[in-house]
Amino acid sequence: MAKLTQAFVDNRGQLHPSAPDATISDLAGVLGRIGAEAGITGGIAKLLLEKRGEIELVYAEHDAMVRAAEAGL
Repeated sequence: MAKLTQAFVDNRGQLHPSAPDATISDLAGVLGRIGAEAGITGGIAKLLLEKRGEIELVYAEHDAMVRAAEAGL
């Protein structure tokens, strides 16, 4: 008998059992091929998701520095 289940779809239309899995797939797609066999792309995408808060903070600090430099501060 068929069952109702929750799944998540990445930007390529592939189903994943969890939101993190779908996000990692999307990040890997954005990163493209990394390494000779592209074997490390998924690992890097997973790290990006796991370190999201720290990465967003770095980008926020970068944006603040750029704005300050543009304003001549």
